[in-house]
Amino acid sequence: MKRNLLILTTSQALGMAAAPMIVLIGGIIGQELSPDVSKSTLPIAAMVVGGAACSAPAALLMGRVGRRNGFMAGSLLSLISSLVAYHAITISSFPLFCLGTFGIGANMAFIQQYRFAAVESVTSDLVGRAVSFVLLGGIVAAFLGPEIAKHTRDFIVAKPYAGSFIALAGLSSLNILILSLLKFPPSLTDQTRGPGHTGRKLSEIISQPLFITAILSGLVAYAGMTLIMTATPVSMRLIDGYSLGDTAWVIQSHVMAMFIPSLFSGLLIDRIGLRRVMLGGIVLMATCGIIAQINHQLIHYWLGLVMLGVGWNFLFVGGTALLTRSYRPAERFRAQGVNDLIVYSGQAAASFLAGALIFTSGWQFVNLIILPMLLVITVVIFKMGAVINHK
Repeated sequence: MKRNLLILTTSQALGMAAAPMIVLIGGIIGQELSPDVSKSTLPIAAMVVGGAACSAPAALLMGRVGRRNGFMAGSLLSLISSLVAYHAITISSFPLFCLGTFGIGANMAFIQQYRFAAVESVTSDLVGRAVSFVLLGGIVAAFLGPEIAKHTRDFIVAKPYAGSFIALAGLSSLNILILSLLKFPPSLTDQTRGPGHTGRKLSEIISQPLFITAILSGLVAYAGMTLIMTATPVSMRLIDGYSLGDTAWVIQSHVMAMFIPSLFSGLLIDRIGLRRVMLGGIVLMATCGIIAQINHQLIHYWLGLVMLGVGWNFLFVGGTALLTRSYRPAERFRAQGVNDLIVYSGQAAASFLAGALIFTSGWQFVNLIILPMLLVITVVIFKMGAVINHK
């Protein structure tokens, strides 16, 4: 199944490139197309909402048609939505542009399932490493997305950034071809079908303390990270007046920091334990909030966003590893669907809040909001104690 891991990692790199690209330019395009500056980050929020709204349907669809066909369907949706976003820019339609980013975000719901497909490709003792390996694709995405935005910005001179979405459509087309090479054993599909293979009731699955801890970890990691990341380009470019190059550098560094730790986070979990890795992630995310209180200089933006990215990786990988322990094979699509629905709904809410908060309350306040969330998950992790480290 090493073949599957390589395919999933490559597809992660191509598919995830859309996220940093839209984070970088979505608010800038939104400010140009929207009559209300406070709604400038709405296209980014629409992308996140698309992921949240489609998280459960994506998991259920794959339960019926299989991982490979489901992943290919997600990439096809991204292709079509990229062309919609391109057309929206050419006719200066803000609602249509938001619809396009919503569809691109819907594919993110399928991409988030790559990590679960990776888990199904390895033995139980390699779960943490498999998740980390697939997330390595995000390192490439961190470069690819912003670079596409920068180099295709003036492809259509009269409509800046329209060409970026043509390029994005090309990446989606390539991803469909790559994903078609995936192969899973028939036994994985058979586990979810037939009498006696329905698993426990959903209420029984989600009421487990381990399941709740996993969901809260993912929710805090994604909501806290998204709130700050979404506000960053607006704060840097539109409020503090930094160049697009400086803003892109910070976003690229942040996304790289989200995924580079995947080179060692799986091994780190094996070495020092899952609980310590998750707590380390919380400390790093809190450090980002503290750095933001010092100043608005470029180095403070950069350092804070790097700390945020590494912290997200530790907490999110930890939450994913916990989640896989809370369900049986026949229950995986329902459990994963519920987890992603809750986690990405929180992410969607954070992305909606980012635009309004950055203009009304400022950069320091946006960063302070994550501290209470981090305190809550810290208490939960300490309460779970050794259960988290038990394999």
